Amino acid sequence: MSTYINTEIKPFTATAYHNGKFVQVSDTDLKGKWSVVFFYPADFTFVCPTELGDLADNYAEFQKLGVEIYSVSTDTHFTHKAWHDTSDTIKKIQYPMIGDPTGTITRNFGVMIEEAGLADRGTFVIDPEGKIQIVEINAGGIGRDALELLRKVKAAQYVASHPGEVCPAKWKEGEATLAPSLDLVGKI
Repeated sequence: MSTYINTEIKPFTATAYHNGKFVQVSDTDLKGKWSVVFFYPADFTFVCPTELGDLADNYAEFQKLGVEIYSVSTDTHFTHKAWHDTSDTIKKIQYPMIGDPTGTITRNFGVMIEEAGLADRGTFVIDPEGKIQIVEINAGGIGRDALELLRKVKAAQYVASHPGEVCPAKWKEGEATLAPSLDLVGKI
């Protein structure tokens, strides 16, 4: 697998279910702000609603950072609406739920499970220039944690706005960062 880090997202157009409406979403909507593209295998499943519900519970924190979340599966936008209308967990979602029945977006990000026609659990953090800064791909049975994603987004935003500084392991907002230099070599 080649790296997607610092590559620009590929063009796409899709329909999403968002706040009771069907809306068009494209790659240009992800540019100009920080975005999270959150792929999951399928609606009406088991691990997926726990992840999407966790994101919904923490959505306001992402919004405070100027981050929009886009969930994506190979289901249609109609299926997203039906799931939203019937699941108490999914009813909480306020972010766009993109339908990708052709698999174009899923393939663009390299997370298509071809033999199943479903997406892997892929998480991509995209900077305002449309470049991918974080990639995480989990096996199907391993759910993700919205608070850990939030921590990573804060680190990515910090590094982007503080050239010459890096965030060490387990860095949290407000903690010390590192400024790589010759004087630091061998001191950590």
